[in-house]
Amino acid sequence: MSATTFNRLRHHFEDFSVGDMVVSPGRTVDISDISAFAGLTGDHYPLHVDEEYGRGTRFGGRIAHGPLTFSLAVGQIALSGFLGDAIVAFLECQNMRALAPVFPGDTIRVRAEVAEAEAGKPKYGVLRLDYTVLNQKDEEVMRFRMVLLARRTAPAPAEPARSEQGGPGE
Repeated sequence: MSATTFNRLRHHFEDFSVGDMVVSPGRTVDISDISAFAGLTGDHYPLHVDEEYGRGTRFGGRIAHGPLTFSLAVGQIALSGFLGDAIVAFLECQNMRALAPVFPGDTIRVRAEVAEAEAGKPKYGVLRLDYTVLNQKDEEVMRFRMVLLARRTAPAPAEPARSEQGGPGE
């Protein structure tokens, strides 16, 4: 399934197929995002909040927090509608790698692809989606796998047992 033809009305695990993919629109990360994240989380590490400090590092200036990049990536896919309302729980984030810095002014977009779909239990299935975060230069800045619990289609109700012998009037 292509990135532009997925069903935005996904309600169940069965609405997903391995290979389904979406690419989010771009989102520019600015200083206010980084400052707000620092304030919200209490992570005021100088690399993120002090431009002078940042200039003296290998990055040459402030960079976004890795967890901010992760959060924006998750949000971009949520905003895309790709997951519909099928997801009932976040189970795990696997193999997260920060591959390159995100600088104020960078525009990131996210590609998410269904890598595995495990039916598992009657009520829920497990989806494993590979997320790739790209900057405006098409450089991969982060990648990770999200493991999500999705509701399954309700099983059809069991039909009442039918008797081999007909009753009166049959």
